[in-house]
Amino acid sequence: MKIIGEGLTMMGAAFSLVAALAWNEAIKKLIDEFIPKGKGVLSLFIYAGIVTVIAVIITSRLSSLKEKIGEEEGK
Repeated sequence: MKIIGEGLTMMGAAFSLVAALAWNEAIKKLIDEFIPKGKGVLSLFIYAGIVTVIAVIITSRLSSLKEKIGEEEGK
C-alpha cells in the first residue's frame, strides 16, 4: 500500500510540474506582449518578479490551509 501512495504522490508532483511549465509559458507570452523585444534583460527581471510574487502567495496560502487542516484533525 505504501508503494501505491508514493506513486500517487509522484503523479501529483508530475502534474504540478506540467501546470507550472504551462504557467511559465503563459507568463512569458504575456510579458512579451507588453515589453519591447529589445528589452531582454528587463523582461527577464519582470518575469522573475511576477513568478516570485505568485510563488510566495501560493506558498503562504497552502501553509495556511495545511495549518487549518491540522487544527481540524486535532479536534
